[in-house]
Amino acid sequence: MTNRNAIRPFRIDIPQADLDDLNDRLARTRWAARLPGAGWERGVPVDYLRELAEHWRTRFDWRAQEAALNEFPQFLTEIDGLDVHFVHVRSPEPDALPLLLTHGWPNSFVEFGKTIGPLADPRAHGLDPAQAFHVVVPSVPGFAFSSAPAEDMTTGRVARMWVELMDRLGYRRYGVQGGDLGAYVAPEMAMAAPDRVVGVHLDGGIGMPTAADVPTMNAEERAEWDLMQQWMTGGVDHHALLRAAPQTFAHAWTDSPVGLLAWQTQKFHEFTPLADHLEDAIDRDHLLTNVSLYWFTATAGTSSWPMYNGLGKDGFAWPTGQKLVPTGVYGGGSALIRRLAEQDNDIAHWPQGNTGNHFVAMEVPDMHVADIRTFFAELT
Repeated sequence: MTNRNAIRPFRIDIPQADLDDLNDRLARTRWAARLPGAGWERGVPVDYLRELAEHWRTRFDWRAQEAALNEFPQFLTEIDGLDVHFVHVRSPEPDALPLLLTHGWPNSFVEFGKTIGPLADPRAHGLDPAQAFHVVVPSVPGFAFSSAPAEDMTTGRVARMWVELMDRLGYRRYGVQGGDLGAYVAPEMAMAAPDRVVGVHLDGGIGMPTAADVPTMNAEERAEWDLMQQWMTGGVDHHALLRAAPQTFAHAWTDSPVGLLAWQTQKFHEFTPLADHLEDAIDRDHLLTNVSLYWFTATAGTSSWPMYNGLGKDGFAWPTGQKLVPTGVYGGGSALIRRLAEQDNDIAHWPQGNTGNHFVAMEVPDMHVADIRTFFAELT
């Protein structure tokens, strides 16, 4: 009889036939005509996308990226009827704190490729070994090598799965961290297991105002709210898009690599508003590794569930706060955002001056690692 709780070793090994198929499809791309306008005003520019696709086809080395990812020990285990893929890097430091990192959308465990090493083995990266972590990075169901849910999935269910995963690994007290989708899962883990979680570190998405908060705002805060509205309503509303018809769009993203590349490039461009150019913030091959993972695992559709039913039954909603364990935030924010964050969270760490756009682990990994280390050092 198979032990469903078993932890099985896993190694990425994309068949060569899949690489050949990808290259063939890229070579035979039927390109869209260039529309009127300049820059990105109507979407990803044709010339930029053609050059990026050609780099993907002729210069990007998937096998090198695959080998680099395989340097991280990876595993599969069945939880709640689903195979969960995860990275598990035990620190050589005896007093290391277990730490679970949850990636975002449209990202994957690749998001933390530059931070796992310094977190787990700071001594090898020239950092003080007194603050080290046993690092666990699961792939959210429907993403990468984790099974796709056959029914509705919620961030609360993912959080309970992650609690079970940490228990299965033998970790009784641990920290949790996340941004984007991970910023929803991490607080839910604290609510599911407040006796296990020592602290919640988030990249952002906490204390963000809604229309219900407007009556409580002073004139300065109302002006800030008006600016936020301009920023939040720009770009392609992927929440509305994927809430409306994820199956429809998944057909194109699963069949056309350039269609998938355009979609991911659009979103990563929107997620780097502080950079003059997307690739000033995120390394090109790092981005393409993530796109390739979505392509080879055919998960552009199955990863859409957070927008369809996971982040608020009536549409988009910010993460739920919790006061059961301390919370730290990488980005900090204005007095308005902190005031709102403190209504529903026990804020223990609110730095000012940290830089970066949306996916800070990819953009400024050293700063991200430093902030995580600072927060958990304050708690432990």
